[in-house]
Amino acid sequence: MNRAALITAVAESTGLTSTQAGEAVVATLDAIARGVADGETVALAGFGTFEQRHRAARTGRNPQTGEPMEIAASVTPGFKPAAAFRRRVAEGGLQG
Repeated sequence: MNRAALITAVAESTGLTSTQAGEAVVATLDAIARGVADGETVALAGFGTFEQRHRAARTGRNPQTGEPMEIAASVTPGFKPAAAFRRRVAEGGLQG
């Protein structure tokens, strides 16, 4: 499912127009991204938690030469699905 399909699904399930649903989806995704970028944990009950994950600096290997190289520390977004979400996926789909 891509963004357009998500907007269509939201519009159909809520009775909003496609434009209104699109604005709602964009605003929701923007709020989640902004919260995580600001260091907040965004928890959506029954769905999951979005958070920052800190990766320590480490030594890796250059895949072309095999030489050791230093990989800098970084911050990446992370998602941990809620138990209910994992259960619904394991049961073969999100129904209802």
